[in-house]
Amino acid sequence: MSVRNLQHYALSVPDPEAGKQFYEDFGLDGRVDGNRVVMRCAGRDQDQVILTEGAKRKLHHICFGTTEDGLAAIRKQVEAGDDTRLVDAPNDTPGPGLWIMDWEEQLTNVRVAEAAPSRGGPDAITDEPAWGINCPGHYDRRGPRGYPPRDSVVKPRRLGHVLHFTSDINRRLAFHQNVLGLRLSDRSGDLVAFMHHEGGSDHHILGLIQSDLPGFHHGSYEVASVDEVGLGGCQLLAKGYKDGWGLGRHAIGSNFFHYIRDPWNSLAEYFCDIDYIPDADTWQADDWPAEDSLYVWGPDVPEDFGANFEAVD
Repeated sequence: MSVRNLQHYALSVPDPEAGKQFYEDFGLDGRVDGNRVVMRCAGRDQDQVILTEGAKRKLHHICFGTTEDGLAAIRKQVEAGDDTRLVDAPNDTPGPGLWIMDWEEQLTNVRVAEAAPSRGGPDAITDEPAWGINCPGHYDRRGPRGYPPRDSVVKPRRLGHVLHFTSDINRRLAFHQNVLGLRLSDRSGDLVAFMHHEGGSDHHILGLIQSDLPGFHHGSYEVASVDEVGLGGCQLLAKGYKDGWGLGRHAIGSNFFHYIRDPWNSLAEYFCDIDYIPDADTWQADDWPAEDSLYVWGPDVPEDFGANFEAVD
């Protein structure tokens, strides 16, 4: 048994109100809940990012959902291992389930939870028109114009994945595989690796990057089309936020992307059109050459894209 979905991630930041403003500009809906800020995607009954106050920005925890049987199996794996231990729920982010502290002092929460229905999830039922693209031999969009209005407000549909730094990528892979039951999707040597869950999954719900210290790299949110990826990036740049990287198309995962930096130099990504893995048992993970692993097209990779700003701080 394994985790079945990604629920949310939590960050400690010096100014949760500034974080709330950033994520609202990004397109999420926020509310103040005691001493923390909780952000959700519009129309989605599930917390997606939680902000607590801390001396500096750092990854607080990542939360996954599973079944009752899955939770019991994960508890046994934690109690039998040497790299992890069970701890009490933090006072600033109380919640049910198991709270697991690992050897890097990184916190993972696993709770009994289904993936919330969304307008953008792979199993969602929607009356929205399909994204029609006219191309040679396939003129699917007839009559309506293809471009959205320039002033359209981009509203992400769901949190798709989280990517974070680790000081030992192979040890971290073993933890997520043996304790949480995630599967390797693809990797590029000991530089970066991507993982999915059983039962039908995006190409990755979790990404890992090798670094000297652990830390948070980005949270990634699905939008409806490549137009919304581009518009979202442009709208945030117009508000004065720093560009992260984009617009482009990744190689591993195939998704279109645009990254924007938050006030503390971590990243939020708009994405669409990610690969989908329907059957984890038949998927063959590849080890990609570093030069082919990052993107198919787009601007040159910024020098600081892979920087671990938690380590710098």
